[in-house]
Amino acid sequence: MTDYVDVAAANEVPNGDVIGRSLNGREIALYRLGDEVLATDATCTHGNASLCGGFVEPDGSIECPLHQGRFDIRSGRALCAPLTRDLTVHLVRVEGGRVSVRLSD
Repeated sequence: MTDYVDVAAANEVPNGDVIGRSLNGREIALYRLGDEVLATDATCTHGNASLCGGFVEPDGSIECPLHQGRFDIRSGRALCAPLTRDLTVHLVRVEGGRVSVRLSD
């Protein structure tokens, strides 16, 4: 089981937006929705585009900038065509103003 790894200051993750980080050779996306910070893999499962260039929607989804497919960032679920595979979601904790992520397999 992977431990939590410090990846960012909490104030680096803007509300309603996404930033990218590399963690153990894996690209992840960090999102903030109000007080909640979330993490997923950063690459779209459809077209290999970086979701860090995508658009975070108020409903908690991320729209891929390449083909406009949307994922639920809380569950990773693919919400519409052309997406057919879900995103991997990672566990996040915020303590002392720092964001730590535990990678999922």
